[in-house]
Amino acid sequence: MKLAAHELYDLNELAMSCVNSITNMAYMLQHVQDPAFKKILEKHFPLHIRDYNMKVEFLNKAEGAKKELPLLKENQEISNMALQMAPPAVPVQPRTMVEDMNDREMATAYLLTLKRAGREYAWAAMEMANPEIRSFCQTAFMMSCAHAYDMWQYMASKGYYPVDQAESVDTAKIGAMYQVVPENQPQIQQYMAQSQNPTAGDSGQLYQ
Repeated sequence: MKLAAHELYDLNELAMSCVNSITNMAYMLQHVQDPAFKKILEKHFPLHIRDYNMKVEFLNKAEGAKKELPLLKENQEISNMALQMAPPAVPVQPRTMVEDMNDREMATAYLLTLKRAGREYAWAAMEMANPEIRSFCQTAFMMSCAHAYDMWQYMASKGYYPVDQAESVDTAKIGAMYQVVPENQPQIQQYMAQSQNPTAGDSGQLYQ
């Protein structure tokens, strides 16, 4: 596949990041104690392998990557009520002498890895000239978001990630600062008709 110079170096950085993620996940799978955390890792791991292999194909094959990443739906098992009942945050202090990481340390490392990967994919997607690689980065970004949400929910349920509800007074105060722009204005309707901007749930677009 012909690549622009900046695409080559971006793919190199993204592939290197994948090597790090996969290596760390392989370590975690052998050391994690909590079955719920291990189940998340087992679900995510094959997709990280696919993600990495697609980058390798983009870098090495003239036809690019043959397989695709699935577009994931985020796990919405935790309701607002469950978040309100989340346990209090458990204090933490970084250890300076470590032989093996505990579950909280591994969960934190994995969540932060996913957040970093998501930012890298979002930035790369904006820069890619090749539409196939651009689409790949967009899908990989969505995958990172879905995986990070899985991990955030797990950590919140364990008290590893603080979850505080915003005060209703503060929400109302800030919300009152902004007013809705009417979309039924003739000028706006004209622009929408010209560009055929979709409405939610009424589009063939990949993301909505």
